[in-house]
Amino acid sequence: MFVLELTYTAPLDEVDALLEAHLEWVNEQYEAGVFMVSGRKEPRDGGVILAVGDDRDRIEAVVASDPFVQEEVCAYRVTEFTVSRTAPGLEEFRQQRVG
Repeated sequence: MFVLELTYTAPLDEVDALLEAHLEWVNEQYEAGVFMVSGRKEPRDGGVILAVGDDRDRIEAVVASDPFVQEEVCAYRVTEFTVSRTAPGLEEFRQQRVG
């Protein structure tokens, strides 16, 4: 699993000009089963996304396809982690440690 932290690198008016395209891209990732949770940070200087995937390169490619990245109005920090505990109902996302 991955935590994707977005940090805006441009003024909000430039971010807002791309918001519709970004939200369409977010919806596409939900439909593809990549994103689980997403939202704005408070204060509004970026956002956070939880993404599912076993391949960091694939997640990096998804990030690179964000209109915010393509138009250089935000930077991503991608953090991969192993899910060892979950709330009830989310057990399918737990990962077993190997070795």
